Amino acid sequence: MSEKIELATFGAGCFWGVEARFRELKGVLDATSGYMGGKPQPSYEAVCTGSTGHAEVVQVQFDAEQLDYETLLALFFDMHNPTTLNRQGPDVGSQYRSVVFFHSAAQEKVARQSIVAINQSDRWSEPVVTEVQTAMTFWPAEEYHQRYLEKHGLGLCSL
Repeated sequence: MSEKIELATFGAGCFWGVEARFRELKGVLDATSGYMGGKPQPSYEAVCTGSTGHAEVVQVQFDAEQLDYETLLALFFDMHNPTTLNRQGPDVGSQYRSVVFFHSAAQEKVARQSIVAINQSDRWSEPVVTEVQTAMTFWPAEEYHQRYLEKHGLGLCSL
């Protein structure tokens, strides 16, 4: 069976738990913690200051014949609160913003439609503040951040 490999990039707060959640899905070939959306080339220390414009993100490589983008997007919206601006749990700052970085016009359309549908539902009392932006340069996070929860024997943190 041939693979139709695509990328999806999401920011939903601290990338450790986000990466672990995406890795659980059948059809995900890889999930990498990293940074996107700012300048210059980031380091964890610089991104933590909130001054670089980067968000902590997870870039997901997936087989579109086994897993569709809509399923990834549904998990993304399920794993965090998309109505809190620049905050997820105890993590505060623009580097923890809710953001979808799209890799195609089709991904952009689905992401925007999902936000409209969520806002029209009774799921949240506040409107979704998730940003939808064109994918930019993806900078993988330092090696010690990759598979962090797995390496440290931690279960999924509450997102």
